[in-house]
Amino acid sequence: MIVLGIDPGLALLGYGALDTDGVKHRLLGYGVIETHAGVPAPRRLSEIQRGMRGLIEAYRPDDVAFEELFFARNVKTALMIGAARGVAIAAAAEYTENLYEYTPMQIKQAVAGYGRAEKAQVQQMVKLLLGMSELPRPDDAADGIAVAVTHAHAGRAKEQFLLK
Repeated sequence: MIVLGIDPGLALLGYGALDTDGVKHRLLGYGVIETHAGVPAPRRLSEIQRGMRGLIEAYRPDDVAFEELFFARNVKTALMIGAARGVAIAAAAEYTENLYEYTPMQIKQAVAGYGRAEKAQVQQMVKLLLGMSELPRPDDAADGIAVAVTHAHAGRAKEQFLLK
């Protein structure tokens, strides 16, 4: 099964693609879709949409998993990241209905064994779990990989995380 994990963002949308049987994982690729400040929001959202379509075309995932948004501060930022997440979900929905979401705490628990793990711990565990020679960078890409690993470990329980 091929899983595409997405860490939504407006400036940097992180992704990681895995080929997995639920136990063994092979990293197919990772990185970010980057948009730049100062560019009008509609154009940035269009870039995210094109980037998502490109990822889906390149990896042909069986499942696409997203990190659920969590915000405690700036409402304007939250709305823009929510818009970016919506565009990413819409692009993925053009390809498949197998769309899933996990909370940040669920992802940290699945990857690092502790739901309040620091970013550095998650990055280190992603590196170890996938036998990478160096830490995945930037953080957003590591988070995208972590989302994919979380989904791969969900197994048959994945249906409870289906986006509805």
